[in-house]
Amino acid sequence: MQQKLSLALVATTVVVINANPASAVTMQVNSGPFSSYSDAKTVTFDDGTANDPNGFVTYSNITSNIVQGSVSGQYASPYGDNTKFLTISPSGSNVAGDSGFVNINFKEAVNYFGFYAGSLDSYNYVDIYKGNQLLKTFSGADVPTAIADGSWTSSQANMFVNLVADTGETFDRVVMRSDGIAFETDNHAYRLASVPESNAVLGVLAIGACGMTSLFRRSQRKVTVKV
Repeated sequence: MQQKLSLALVATTVVVINANPASAVTMQVNSGPFSSYSDAKTVTFDDGTANDPNGFVTYSNITSNIVQGSVSGQYASPYGDNTKFLTISPSGSNVAGDSGFVNINFKEAVNYFGFYAGSLDSYNYVDIYKGNQLLKTFSGADVPTAIADGSWTSSQANMFVNLVADTGETFDRVVMRSDGIAFETDNHAYRLASVPESNAVLGVLAIGACGMTSLFRRSQRKVTVKV
């Protein structure tokens, strides 16, 4: 009987560990060039590089992607932004930022990523990954209340975009890409996730299992006395 109980507890543990649903990410917006999340860390590109001063983010596939101001037919500064920013154009387009895409890798899992988007277009894309698993893809056309028409000045095409993971879910890589000229963003923000260590979760389950076993033994002793 005790052996059966132990096996049942193990089975319960497996169910708890694997019961997590597929990760999901939702999109929100706020006005202005910076994140509305006060606990977010920010990469501004103001020094002309894609280096994270906090040391948690690594950008790759960067060539001539960091620019300033506006150049007709190449890129436009996000509305009201006079600082350096990131631009992405299709590979082979022979304009600034023609790397095609930029990888953003987080050293630790995050549950939030945001950016100030300038002159949003429907051909601007953001892919959210957890390891090698693609969790979600958003285009400029998916941004709530936005009109992705490439306007340099409209508040509906220049806004701060927030990508927020559901409770308990995380991601560790973002890919920004564009099928047209161009995808301009600045002030990338992120928030490190507070995720319980798996060992801690197993520890809690183990304590529960020990308690159940102890309770079973006490019950068994009582039954023996009555007999």
